[in-house]
Amino acid sequence: GLELSHCVGANSLGPAVPWRSGGPCKMKRVRTVFKPEQLERLEQEFLKQQYMVGTERVDLAATLHLTETQVKVWFQNRRIKWRKQSMEQKAAKLSQFGVIQPATVDSTDIKDREEDTVDVEL
Repeated sequence: GLELSHCVGANSLGPAVPWRSGGPCKMKRVRTVFKPEQLERLEQEFLKQQYMVGTERVDLAATLHLTETQVKVWFQNRRIKWRKQSMEQKAAKLSQFGVIQPATVDSTDIKDREEDTVDVEL
């Protein structure tokens, strides 16, 4: 969800600055802090399937007392982490056998190519 943050410029440093014509106050996303039990269940489900959609996602969200969006975003972010780990493992195996690697790919390059990348959790 969105939470009202402090108003920009509400102090003596200058005039209030509107943020995306939403008024003088900024809206700030609140990062979800998952409970260990929730993370364990989410990881179990991810091991079964990397994509959670439809009623499965709705049911899992209800079971974990999370919103459907929180579950969706968690799976998106987990897939990105999984792909990055897979690439790193492949690179390690190739270097172990003396195969020369091209310049390493950093996570920003991966994110640029991902269609389901979400930087901020809800």
